[in-house]
Amino acid sequence: MQKIVPFLWFDGKAEEAMHFYVSIFPDSKVGSVNRAGPNGPVFSVSFQLAGQEFQALNGGPMYSFTPAISLFIKCETQAEVDAFWARLTADGGEEQPCGWVKDKFGVSWQVIPGALGRMLGDSNPARSQAVVQAMLKMRKIDIAGLQRAYDAA
Repeated sequence: MQKIVPFLWFDGKAEEAMHFYVSIFPDSKVGSVNRAGPNGPVFSVSFQLAGQEFQALNGGPMYSFTPAISLFIKCETQAEVDAFWARLTADGGEEQPCGWVKDKFGVSWQVIPGALGRMLGDSNPARSQAVVQAMLKMRKIDIAGLQRAYDAA
């Protein structure tokens, strides 16, 4: 049993968001759809993304998502970065700086390759700083661009 489960508040789009997210991530599935009464509107949903449990609520318009909290996607290849980026920016999602995306529901995601962390963790401060400077100029993270900055430092 997962002890801590992210809980997302939507304004009437929890079920739509669940199906959207489940379609993007491997090892994902719809859990439950709970209605307010036998034939009422969807109240809450549960689902798994890449094996991680999530709950979502149709709580109304009084709260909205901010980048103050985001969901971090660990990627290993540029193809994986590109695929998640394309899906999350589709149909009204927005590219943000430094590997961040706001999806069509307003949820913030970080689409980050492991190579970025490895380069930032280099013991040579000139290399890690060169990678930071390269990253600050990017929206979608380009591993080859990071590598060029790293190698040039």
